[in-house]
Amino acid sequence: MNFHEIRFPLAIAFHSTGGPVRKTEIVTLGSGYEERNAVWAGSRRSFDVGSGVRTLADLSTVIAFFEARRGQLYGFRFKDFTDCQSCAPAATPSPLDQGIGTGDGHATVFQLAKTYASGAGSWTRTIPKPVDGSVRVAVGGVETTGFVCDATTGQVTFTAPPANGATVTAGFVFDCAVRFDTDSLSVNLASFAAGEMTSIPLVEILL
Repeated sequence: MNFHEIRFPLAIAFHSTGGPVRKTEIVTLGSGYEERNAVWAGSRRSFDVGSGVRTLADLSTVIAFFEARRGQLYGFRFKDFTDCQSCAPAATPSPLDQGIGTGDGHATVFQLAKTYASGAGSWTRTIPKPVDGSVRVAVGGVETTGFVCDATTGQVTFTAPPANGATVTAGFVFDCAVRFDTDSLSVNLASFAAGEMTSIPLVEILL
């Protein structure tokens, strides 16, 4: 997949709007009851960075970034300030934050993931784009440095396999893999000067 390991400008991303999107089919029966079916197994994030463009300098930055990505052709990193780490927003990532697997005495590779839980429901999201140097890992509740993490895939590789039954956990900061959801940018400078920002949509890509 075409992907550039570059992050969208943070100052503009901070003022963007967006969040998770799911796709559900709902059929209302003659009785009034509903049948609901999840079309997607998980969610995809969508964002609009147009609201983050405050100055002509910002606009120039976005246009250069758009052109360098060839519009929708190349994906890139985007920091979703509402959801960008393994723990609560005000906390610091800990190696005990998220369970990423259980050792069997043989496996050495584990994929970073984040679980969202509320009541009896939960959903686990694969994290393919951690921020380099942010990953902390523990085996059996004890932090370890005997691993390397590929910041382009989110895979953690241990120098020695975790013992059978040992819980493997991790804490990290991560980016969302996205692309532009348009091949054209239409900007009216008269509207821009009046404070009306153009829409610049981004959509998450699954890796």
